[in-house]
Amino acid sequence: MLYSLVEMNRAAMAPVRLAARASRAALSSPLNPISNTDYGKSLSAMADVFESATRYYGKPEWRIDSVKINSVPVPVTPTVAWHSPWCNLVHFRKDPDALAAARDAKRLGPQPRMIIAAPLSGHYATLLRGTVEAFLPTHDVYITDWQDARMSPVWLGRFDLDDYIDHIRSMLTYVGPGAHVLGVCQPGPPVLAAISMMAEDDDPARPATMTFMGSPIDCRQSPTIPNQLAEERPLSWFEENMIHTVPAPYPGIFRRVYPGFVQLASFMNMNWSRHVDAQWKFFNHLVGGDGDNAGKHREFYDEYLSVLDLTEEFYLQTIVRVFQEHHLARGNFRYRSTRLVKPSKVRDVALMTVEGEKDDISGIGQTQAAHDLCSKLPDDMKADYIQPGVGHYGVFNGNRFRTEIAPRVTQFTRRFTMRDADEAAAERLAVKA
Repeated sequence: MLYSLVEMNRAAMAPVRLAARASRAALSSPLNPISNTDYGKSLSAMADVFESATRYYGKPEWRIDSVKINSVPVPVTPTVAWHSPWCNLVHFRKDPDALAAARDAKRLGPQPRMIIAAPLSGHYATLLRGTVEAFLPTHDVYITDWQDARMSPVWLGRFDLDDYIDHIRSMLTYVGPGAHVLGVCQPGPPVLAAISMMAEDDDPARPATMTFMGSPIDCRQSPTIPNQLAEERPLSWFEENMIHTVPAPYPGIFRRVYPGFVQLASFMNMNWSRHVDAQWKFFNHLVGGDGDNAGKHREFYDEYLSVLDLTEEFYLQTIVRVFQEHHLARGNFRYRSTRLVKPSKVRDVALMTVEGEKDDISGIGQTQAAHDLCSKLPDDMKADYIQPGVGHYGVFNGNRFRTEIAPRVTQFTRRFTMRDADEAAAERLAVKA
């Protein structure tokens, strides 16, 4: 019912949004005598803020066309390298001739492959645009681009936490041995589970490194407000209040989902005053003609307000197995209810964890717990870093991420980059010996 009400409200507001857009255009026109007055600028800004706040935000574009490597511009084309009904593995393919010229400028070897495991938690993978851009100069970057459940017909069947693990393992197999995996936030537990099973199976496609950033590996450490909410409420509360049915005209009609707009409302309520202040500043930037800051506001909220839905089974299993019962941290995480996942089997996949000092989603220690779970991994194959002064978003985006976190991750992956599969296999044999 809630989903239908939201869609009805969106449809009912459409004429008002159109009127606001028309008013903004008329009020800002140089032919309008009041366009340069404070009154006219204020009215135009009010219309702009209203239209932006009530608009429907679809899936954003990547908007990554090129990258500079050794001061050489290299064209970039996002392409789908691997596909399933639930996910695209997007490869940011660099022009081979331009890349060769950039590498020859400093006699660099091939760029190491990196898979960024984007979270399936309400936002599109494009939220990590800054993460991708930070690693493009130094890595051959892939990213998981998850499907919006409301766009998935019911005949596709279920998609749960174990299916997520299967997808990670399949994509690692596709990319090949010696790659590097970067799990941002939510993917931490399923990515660690996938790599643990690959290690136990002696799978030749397992990666060279795994890096987890702001991930809920063990939510018992420094529990945050979302962690406490998940533990205080019974599963029935989440089933009754967070799960809704997709209405027409979406392709996923009748599918039970955790709507992205519910997740968005929860996040915004956590920092409501900050978002209100941001809108007020946006209004003042528009009135004052500050196009740069107004543009930054639009860029952030165009991404932040774009949300996708999660399948019921994926969301509820994540609540139970990760946030309520802490299966992985307690050593009783079972894949497909039968196979026990054993992070202690990881012996030759280097591990790095990154946390933010002010993270109010994944508290300090939750990501670091991966080091204790990978108990058989040598100390010289482990690294931990806590970034001062940043919250959850700052762990994977923003200026401090670009200047302080990304270089450390790059340095870490460079230590364990293998030139080819044979060399990777030889080093793994040496580690085991």
